[in-house]
Amino acid sequence: MTVTQQQCREMDAADPLARSRDAFVLPEGVVYLDGNSLGALPRQAEERVRAVMTQQWGKDLIKSWNLHDWIGVPARLGAKIARLIGAKPGEVLVADSTSLNVFKALHAALCLRPGRRVILSDEGNFPTDLYMAQGLIEQLSDSHRLEIVPPEEIAAAITEDVAVLMLTEVDYRTGRLHDMKALTKLAHDKGALAFWDLCHSAGAFPVDLNGCGADFAVGCGYKYLNGGPGAPAFIYVAERWQGSAEQPLLGWMGHEAPFAFDLDYRPKPGIARFLVGTPPILSLTALEAGLDLFADVALEALRAKSGALGDLFIALVEQELAGSGLALASPRPAAQRGSQVSYRHPEGYPIMQALIARGVIGDFRAPDILRFGFAPLYVSFSDIWTAVAQLKAVMAGREWEKP
Repeated sequence: MTVTQQQCREMDAADPLARSRDAFVLPEGVVYLDGNSLGALPRQAEERVRAVMTQQWGKDLIKSWNLHDWIGVPARLGAKIARLIGAKPGEVLVADSTSLNVFKALHAALCLRPGRRVILSDEGNFPTDLYMAQGLIEQLSDSHRLEIVPPEEIAAAITEDVAVLMLTEVDYRTGRLHDMKALTKLAHDKGALAFWDLCHSAGAFPVDLNGCGADFAVGCGYKYLNGGPGAPAFIYVAERWQGSAEQPLLGWMGHEAPFAFDLDYRPKPGIARFLVGTPPILSLTALEAGLDLFADVALEALRAKSGALGDLFIALVEQELAGSGLALASPRPAAQRGSQVSYRHPEGYPIMQALIARGVIGDFRAPDILRFGFAPLYVSFSDIWTAVAQLKAVMAGREWEKP
C-alpha cells in the first residue's frame, strides 16, 4: 500500500501529542531528527532560567536555597522523572552526569555482591558506561573483570560469577531494544543485580523499572527529556537497596547533616546519599522546563507515536528508496526498537552531511550508520515525509559525492 503525503497530514491531525509541538523552538525549514542526541529547546526554558537569574539569584541571593527551595530541586525533579521510568518518587535523584552516576551505581551494586567478580555487558552498551566500569575495576585493584558479549549472547552469559548485569536498554546505534523484564529476571535468578542505562529510553517511551524489578538505573537529561546541552543526569536506586547501598563519592550534599560541617562522613538516609556536590540550579531549571512538558502526556500515547513514526519512516524508505543501497540496521517490529531508526550505507557520513545541508538533521555513527531519532513530543508525521523526500533527492543526485 502506497503512503501519501496527505495520509501523513491526516495522521498529524489525529495525533493526540500534536499540540506539544508548539511548546518547542523549532527552526523554520528544519526537520529535526536528532533529539536522541540533543533535545529541542522548550519555549519555557529561557523564561524560567531568566527568572531564576534575575529574581532568585539576582534579588534573593543565597536566601534562595531555602526561600525558593533550591536545596530540594534534585529530589523534586527526580520525582518528575520517576513517573516516566516506572519508579517511586523517592527512588530517583537528578544529579551529576550520566558517567558519574554509572560509577556510583556500579560501585554500589558490586558492594552488594561481594563474592562475585564479573560485570557483564554487551557490545551495544554506550562506551562511556564501559569506560567507567574499566576505571572502577582499576580502582578496585583489578579484583573484578568486565565481560562484553554480543547482545544475542547476554542470556547465556549470565552465570553465577556475575555480580552485575549492566546494559543500555536501547542500543544507541541501531535502536535495538533489550527485553528489560526478561533479562532482569535472568540476572536475579542467577543471584546478580540488574543495572540499566536509560539515556535513549526516558522521555521516548514509558519504562517500568519497578515492574521489571530493576536494581539500579541511570539516564541523561539532554536527549528526550529536553534539558539542554550537558543537562544534569538522573540516578535510580530501588527502595530495597537504599539502606545498604554504598556509593564511593562522599560529597557534602550526601552527608546526613551537610551544614554541620563534621569532619567525618555519615550518609543521608535513602537515595539522598547518592548526592555529591552542590546542585547546578540554572541547569536544573532548564531541565525542569523540559520535564514539565510531560506532565499531561499519556505515556501510552508516547509509545504509540514513537512506534508509528518509526514504522512510517521504514515504510517510506522502502517505498521511495528501493535500490538505493540503504540497509535497515534497526529491528523492523516497533516493539523491538526504541524511538529511532538506523540505516547502513558505505557512504553514510557524507550522505548525512548532504541531508543536513538540505535541512534534515539526523546523525552518523561509525562506521556506516545513519541514525534518525523520533522525539514524540515534537516530531510530526509530515516531518517524516519531508525527511524521506529529501533523503531520496540526496541519493538520486548522488549529492554525497559533492565537496
